[in-house]
Amino acid sequence: MKRIHNKLDELRGSGRKALIPYVTPEFPFRGITLQLLRRLEEGGADMIEVGIPFSDPLADGPTIQHSSEVALANGASIPGIMAAVREFRTKSELPLLLMGYVNPILHFGMEQFMSDCREAGVDGLIIPDLPPEESGELKSFADRREISTVFLIAPTTPDERIRQIDDLSTDFSYCVSVTGVTGARQKLGDGGSIDEFLRRVRRNAKKPFVVGFGISSAEHVARVWQHADGAVVGSALIRLLDQAATAEEATASAREFVRSLRPDEDQ
Repeated sequence: MKRIHNKLDELRGSGRKALIPYVTPEFPFRGITLQLLRRLEEGGADMIEVGIPFSDPLADGPTIQHSSEVALANGASIPGIMAAVREFRTKSELPLLLMGYVNPILHFGMEQFMSDCREAGVDGLIIPDLPPEESGELKSFADRREISTVFLIAPTTPDERIRQIDDLSTDFSYCVSVTGVTGARQKLGDGGSIDEFLRRVRRNAKKPFVVGFGISSAEHVARVWQHADGAVVGSALIRLLDQAATAEEATASAREFVRSLRPDEDQ
């Protein structure tokens, strides 16, 4: 269960950065999840972030909120997500992280959830509404099962807290590019504010960090890669999937979109 650590080492050794697409399982079509994960890997994803659909996703903007509503209507569930991950693992060692909110996990049962993650082949967890100060039980369950925990750093996070979050995150931390919810944006940050934010994280963090929220183009990815170890693209991909008429069209367009996001490796 060292897939995340090994992938980051591999990328660092070759002078490359991580490209991490985000998808909502069972969106936009019932039964699409496994094929979508495979197409994203074909497109060049270095890791994949898989959302756990929830009726009150407070960190997400309208695009991902809509995808959660559709996914739930399509029957998305934690057991279904685990089944898709388990099947994906039969042919792939690509790192997979689940991004979800704490209420569904508590309702499912935290210890059972962690055991199922381990058995299915989940590599890491991002729980945006779980403050680090309240994460002790979850992190203990995760650590015992060698599941990576990823905590968020916001542009308003003080230096001392950046160091605390960096220390608490298992393999890497997740920088939020804006003080707001997820959503594709035409411009990334305000002037040079995101660059200064990421430089500040680099000064204080010992572990790798990735950047998400608002990243929607190869230009954005290239800019983030100047400072960070990876870029997460979510809403722009979800919006593209929502335009597809069939599951086959959706998965093919997802693969090509991920390919289009990767800048020249020398950037």
